[in-house]
Amino acid sequence: MCDEGHQADGKWLGWVDVPEPTLTGRGPWIDLSHPLSENVPRVPIVPKPHFGLWRKMPEFPNVTEMQMIVHLGTHVDAPRHFTIDGPAFHEIPLTRLYGSGVVWRFDARPYDVIEPADLEAQKPKLKRGDILMIDTGWSERVGTEDYERHPCLTVASAEWLVDHGVKMLAIDFGTPEAAPDKRWPGWRWPVHNVLLSHGVLVAEHLRNLRPLAGQRVEAMLLGLSIEEGDGAPARAVARPAG
Repeated sequence: MCDEGHQADGKWLGWVDVPEPTLTGRGPWIDLSHPLSENVPRVPIVPKPHFGLWRKMPEFPNVTEMQMIVHLGTHVDAPRHFTIDGPAFHEIPLTRLYGSGVVWRFDARPYDVIEPADLEAQKPKLKRGDILMIDTGWSERVGTEDYERHPCLTVASAEWLVDHGVKMLAIDFGTPEAAPDKRWPGWRWPVHNVLLSHGVLVAEHLRNLRPLAGQRVEAMLLGLSIEEGDGAPARAVARPAG
């Protein structure tokens, strides 16, 4: 089980210290985002989004209206999501949303737990300031019951990421926390609290990572700059590093 008994304090501890990013890669960018629609992947407890035409031709130019929370589909969590005094999305430096990184493949089964030893064994090795993208193939299960039986990280793994200077964790499932039916009484999102309190951003519901697995990459996860937002939908892209 992923860290029963760990409690969160919701305090902002500051950005993990990482170098400024540079981009030197070549080749086409791979789109890692789920298109926004009423069937976009989401945590079941949150409402479905709505998209429709507010006005349409020929009487008026086509104008699409959308109603949605920010934590569905491919999105990035701001520190404000789990810290009272942490930065909101419009306060996240742009350099925290793009840069170099690695894509690590885990052949995960339902409810698998990713421990620090699993992270240590992966290649290529992390560099300080990397974006870590985890490919489990779980995005292929969107729309099935198995999607909610996803793998998770432990608190020890979250602390390992902080210690290694990761600036963003990006996953192809819904949350790095324990699956909903594996949570214990009093559960308080411990992995998010460790990561976000140190300024390690969390991106969820990615897809199309398999072509990049086992490689160093350049990635951009550009969430909308929502004032006071605790998260934002993102167009996420990546390509092999040069």
